[in-house]
Amino acid sequence: MFRAFINVFRIPDLRKKVLFTLMMLCVYRVGFYVPLPGVDQEQLGKHWANQGGAAEQAAALFAMFTGGDLGQSTLFGLGIMPYISASIILQLLVTVVPALEKLSKEGESGRRKIMEYTRYLTVGLCFIQATFWLRYLTSSGLVYAEFSGFDFSLIALTGLMAGTVILMWIGEQIDEYGIGNGVSLIIMAGIIARLPDVFIEVGRGIMASSGSAPITPGTMTPEKIVFLVVSFVAVVAGAILITQAQRRIPIQQAKQTRGRRVVGGQRHYLPLRVNHGGVMPIIFASSFLLFPGVIFGWLYNLWPVGFIGFLQAAFAPGQFIYNLAYVLLVYFFAYFWVSVQFQPKELSNNLRDMGSFIPGLRPGKRTADYLESVMTRITYVGAGFLAVIALIPSVVAVYLEIPYRISAFLGGTGLLIVVSVALDMIQRLEANLIMRNYEGFLGGEGVGRVKGRMY
Repeated sequence: MFRAFINVFRIPDLRKKVLFTLMMLCVYRVGFYVPLPGVDQEQLGKHWANQGGAAEQAAALFAMFTGGDLGQSTLFGLGIMPYISASIILQLLVTVVPALEKLSKEGESGRRKIMEYTRYLTVGLCFIQATFWLRYLTSSGLVYAEFSGFDFSLIALTGLMAGTVILMWIGEQIDEYGIGNGVSLIIMAGIIARLPDVFIEVGRGIMASSGSAPITPGTMTPEKIVFLVVSFVAVVAGAILITQAQRRIPIQQAKQTRGRRVVGGQRHYLPLRVNHGGVMPIIFASSFLLFPGVIFGWLYNLWPVGFIGFLQAAFAPGQFIYNLAYVLLVYFFAYFWVSVQFQPKELSNNLRDMGSFIPGLRPGKRTADYLESVMTRITYVGAGFLAVIALIPSVVAVYLEIPYRISAFLGGTGLLIVVSVALDMIQRLEANLIMRNYEGFLGGEGVGRVKGRMY
């Protein structure tokens, strides 16, 4: 493996791509700490430190999914989420709007046009999200009095929108001149950047438990540390396994006569990913589950009735009803995302046009029905794994009394994102090394190549 890393920097073209990617990520981390003018950062930090429950979890999820951090209110505070939201909206619209569907089938020109629409929609979403965030800052008294007013709103709004546009540009530059998926790398860098704080908190817990002070809830005992390490290794291994898992459908190519030669007849495989939706089902389920706790808490403050208080407590992270709703939503969005992204009829037509077929099935409707049934069965398994991964952090935080900031790295979306992006990066580097006759990261006798994540 170390020799493979050395070979990466021996190849001039690959070395430039890796260094360019690292430079762009450094630019992102520098801009992450550029504060917005007029915001009282000290009071903002205390404000989020005093928040609990759904608000604290919402802030943690936002920081994890976007690469930004509203708790610091910096130039990149909104992160890359507006761009991700715009991309998801355009992907959904492509499946229901005939004009966009036709445009997506026009090749490179159509893809560029859809990317242009995505950028315009990103700016619009930036404006909406930044406006709501600035109104929240102003109403909470987190803006200096001398900066409040139209001037502050204009400067801060421009800064937040410019920050997201810069992140979008950085992601696109990495896609074109670097290596890896730019947006995914930005999110991964934001997640990994939080690791030092977690290590510091774990170290403080160990020092507190080794002293003479009594053990209190949240104290990191040696047993908890061993459990976290073993569980982390097991969850990472499971995440890699389910991310790479495929159901291979045998494909037979029809024989064709060209002149005096008979060509074709080869046997191939059509890989169907078990976790076809990636992290999207967890993201959607987590976002939806933020609303019940906030709504029931607001209703209980206005109308303190026992039933509303019961619902507020039931939808707290780690509770049985919360976990049950989480699992059901993960399954629902897993099937929803597969129904949007996986088109068995179109795939069947493509196989027929290429002169290929599944042995024992006629091309057309029979093939499409078979592919849909197979995807339905393997999605059930993939969604079950996603549900387990999603529940691990909250269950560990509640029942083992470990801070959520630490248990969040034991599972959930953050870990799945890091594993998926890391596997994709290794696959891309592996492909570049093999193309230039270099041994890859997992080279050697008896060791197979890494089959990276498909996008």
